[in-house]
Amino acid sequence: MNFNYKAINSEGNTKEGQVSAANRDLAIGALQRRGLIVTSLETSEKTSFLQMSFFDSVPLKDIVIFSRQISTLFESDVSALKAFSMLAGNTENRLLRKTLATVSDDIQAGSSISGALNRHPEVFSEFYVNMVRAGEESGKLNEIFLYLADYLERQYALTSKTRSALVYPAFIIAVFFAVMILMFTTVIPKLSALIVESGQEIPIYTKIILGISNFLVDYGIFILIFFVFFGAYIGYFARTKKGKEYLDGIMLGTPIVGDLFQKLYLSRIADNIDTMLSSGISIVRSIEITGEVVGSPTYRSILKKAGEEVQSGSAFSAALLSHNEIPGIMIQMIQVGEETGSTAKILKTLARFYQREVDDAVDTMVGLIEPVMIVLLAVGVGVLLASILVPIYNVAGSIA
Repeated sequence: MNFNYKAINSEGNTKEGQVSAANRDLAIGALQRRGLIVTSLETSEKTSFLQMSFFDSVPLKDIVIFSRQISTLFESDVSALKAFSMLAGNTENRLLRKTLATVSDDIQAGSSISGALNRHPEVFSEFYVNMVRAGEESGKLNEIFLYLADYLERQYALTSKTRSALVYPAFIIAVFFAVMILMFTTVIPKLSALIVESGQEIPIYTKIILGISNFLVDYGIFILIFFVFFGAYIGYFARTKKGKEYLDGIMLGTPIVGDLFQKLYLSRIADNIDTMLSSGISIVRSIEITGEVVGSPTYRSILKKAGEEVQSGSAFSAALLSHNEIPGIMIQMIQVGEETGSTAKILKTLARFYQREVDDAVDTMVGLIEPVMIVLLAVGVGVLLASILVPIYNVAGSIA
């Protein structure tokens, strides 16, 4: 449980921050051990849902900036306590500012940096904390934070580009349906009256269009309500464990999109494990942590099983052989790395390879989707208009 506190230190200065403890008494005790006199202590769970969802979040780019700043300060021989205190006072993000202030207080009370960061999983992932712990053990904290900044920046750029590639077609599809609905509910009903009153034979394709239009006009509100509830259910289902696994399977099985996300996850796996191995973290622990942060239930399950096999004495490449989701070329290259003692180097090469593959796949997708969507939109509107305008033209011709 997290508590927001106000306290007075030995110099008489007022301090504010957040402390994690199982209950209120333990929180007070932790603050008193830091030499603080507690004047106010409130549970942070009182924060509203709106604040938690939209205001109390830390964008990945802020973590990247923080990592670079802390690396520079450590390289300049600034103490950890002073470095975190300085950054806490110069950080714009509300949650990150409060977190760094609390981390600074924990460090002052004798906690290690990784231990202090580990108390804030909403800001610092398990991967991040373990990397910092490896830096503390090796005495290379400034290098570790620089590695983290580079790694997070690569992941941010890769993920952002992938999302951007999917936003464009989603926007085009949304516009297409909006135009179709607008035509069916406002334009066609006005024109259909003229066609029906003419008394002429109506073509079958025009009858279909008029039928759809009448259905949407009469029952459109019920359809809208259905999709609202269906969307809410899908949103709820997507947050459950079973839902995440089901949707992940559908996404990876979808042509083109599935291939894109597979390469994204493979790049993330190779990059994560390479970064941790280079920092001195064991292969078993690297696999376990990567499984937790890869972002795919399918690949998390694969890495969990692989980690168990590696812990039992198997080679990492051998542990991946039974999983079709891992390409043979990746397994072969990891095997070469294991035989030559350069697994981290091989994984770095694989990470760069799959990053380029993702970039190429995104560019290809965007290049194909744009003309296809425009053609489909034009054909849809054209068919719709032709179904209505041809009968109207016939009416005009008979009158003439």
